[in-house]
Amino acid sequence: MPGEILEEPFQYDMMVDEALRGVVRRALKQVAQHGLPGNHHFYITFKTRGEGVSIPPYLLEKYADEMTIVLQFQFWDLEIEEEFFSVALSFNDVRERLVIPLAAITGFADPSVKFGLQFQTLEDGELSDAEMLEVPNDETDDPMPEGEDDGAAMGQVVSLDTFRKKK
Repeated sequence: MPGEILEEPFQYDMMVDEALRGVVRRALKQVAQHGLPGNHHFYITFKTRGEGVSIPPYLLEKYADEMTIVLQFQFWDLEIEEEFFSVALSFNDVRERLVIPLAAITGFADPSVKFGLQFQTLEDGELSDAEMLEVPNDETDDPMPEGEDDGAAMGQVVSLDTFRKKK
């Protein structure tokens, strides 16, 4: 209803993540329908223990955390659904079917056009980007004292208010 206050703020990080995973889904769908044109090929990295991932046990043993597959010359039966895709690939001359949820993907690249995406996947107990950015107000009210770290170290949250010009 217009004018109604939302109980939850906009979760832009989730919206962007969903939209970018849609890019991967759409690219895979085009390949499933028309094949890979020209020199295009995809590198897809995913969490092997992600929810809904289905790969043979020997691959899970070899790639206990993450695996990268290449869709270029030898792949078969590429099928795209709303939340996952499946594909048959050859490992040591044995054709294996992999099922990979889009949510398990951590990287997607098409090197032929220098295009790539990286995704964050949430492990149990991890905080989302939105949760990590939630800083109590008392930490952002005062500008940073001079001589202290500027927040450039990885993993620190820096309030943008610190860098805005005062009016």
